[in-house]
Amino acid sequence: MSDLGRKDFSTKAKEGMTPDSSKSTMDKTKEAVTDTTDRVTRGAQTDSSKSGTQEAFDKTQRSHDNQAHGGAAGSVGDKVKNALGMDK
Repeated sequence: MSDLGRKDFSTKAKEGMTPDSSKSTMDKTKEAVTDTTDRVTRGAQTDSSKSGTQEAFDKTQRSHDNQAHGGAAGSVGDKVKNALGMDK
C-alpha cells in the first residue's frame, strides 16, 4: 500500500517485472508519466509526513535515482524539495 496520490507498490513491482519488449508504446508512455508524477510527489512531501513504509521505499528509490545518474544529479523530487526550501 502507498500513501495517497502515490503509485501503489504492487503496480510499481508489476511494471518492473514486465519486460519493455512486451509493453505497448501507450503502456511505456503511461509508466513514464506516472513515474515522473510519483517522483515529483515524493519530493514535495517531507519524509516525516509519510508512512514508515512509504518513507523507506522513497529513500530506496532516491538512492537508486542517484546511482542511475552517477550521483551527479539529484532526483526530480530532490530538486523540488530544494526549490521549495524543504531540504533543510
